[in-house]
Amino acid sequence: MPKIKVMVVDDSAFMRKVIKDMLEEDPDIEVVATARDGMDAIKKLVDIRPDVITLDLEMPRLNGLDTLGYIMSETPTPVIMLSSYTQEGADATLKALDYGAVDFVPKPSGPISMDIRKVKDELIRKIKSAVGINLSMVKFKEVSPIKKKKEVKGVPYLKTAEKILVIGTSTGGPRALQEVVPKIPADIESGILIVQHMPPKFTRSLAERLDSLSELVVKEAEDGDKVSPGVALVAPGDYHMVVERDDKEFRVRNVKTPPIGKLRPAVDVTMLSVAEVWNGFIVGVIMTGMGKDGAKGMLMIKKRGGRTIVEDKSTCVVYGMPRAVVEIGAADIIVPLYEIPKKIVEIIKS
Repeated sequence: MPKIKVMVVDDSAFMRKVIKDMLEEDPDIEVVATARDGMDAIKKLVDIRPDVITLDLEMPRLNGLDTLGYIMSETPTPVIMLSSYTQEGADATLKALDYGAVDFVPKPSGPISMDIRKVKDELIRKIKSAVGINLSMVKFKEVSPIKKKKEVKGVPYLKTAEKILVIGTSTGGPRALQEVVPKIPADIESGILIVQHMPPKFTRSLAERLDSLSELVVKEAEDGDKVSPGVALVAPGDYHMVVERDDKEFRVRNVKTPPIGKLRPAVDVTMLSVAEVWNGFIVGVIMTGMGKDGAKGMLMIKKRGGRTIVEDKSTCVVYGMPRAVVEIGAADIIVPLYEIPKKIVEIIKS
């Protein structure tokens, strides 16, 4: 089996060397080229044609976003962004996902990360997942904020929902969520919980982005937030989001119990907590992502009499999490991404 050909693009010679050596420790990967900036990468790309590119965000001459825009328009190639853990880095990373990046890995400690090996396993896993990906599912997508209601900063005082919608996703998730969440009307009769595999700061940026595009109130979940109709709570990075019953109300708690399969937040944790305590109607949704997170939770929702919706393979960036749900018989409805909002509204109204 041929090795995966990778190009590493970073303006730091140290980072290029460390990332190259780190990746080539895996017998399935060969770093066929390195580039010092976007201009250098574009010159080499035509001749080298790598299978996957790792791309730094902050570079001189031609930055990561502009380089990504060129790559996806002229020589479409799976790109994984290497970004900083800053809030600015998180905002830029979400923009990169709009431009067509497949996924991202945050550098642990800034542009020059001496501890880059902390993310070795994650980076290699995402490179392998990116090979052969359906690039039509990550093509450039322009998003525009809408004029909407006054922002709600906290939701402890709103009425409690009787129905609940739990959405789980991973690789390709931010784009998928932008296709689904803005199409859910503000008068939806359910609270909404969203679990996207992302680190701290990135989930806040994601919530703010979704809020700007939606009639719903979308916010990063704070400990004690009430599950309320028309409010979508995004699980914060590095915390599991669970639901607890407080008298007649249901509130979310952000907890630091151990990661599940190296994931925190994990979709299963949220879905299983909802299935355990919720006494109303539950809808579970699993969209694009690698791995099996969410399968156990969807099965439990189904056993509790809820309904489950899974994204069809035809529109998934990575058909991992949806496949796992289908294989254990926990999928009631399987539809392409663009049909998911309609199905959600139909089920909750019925």
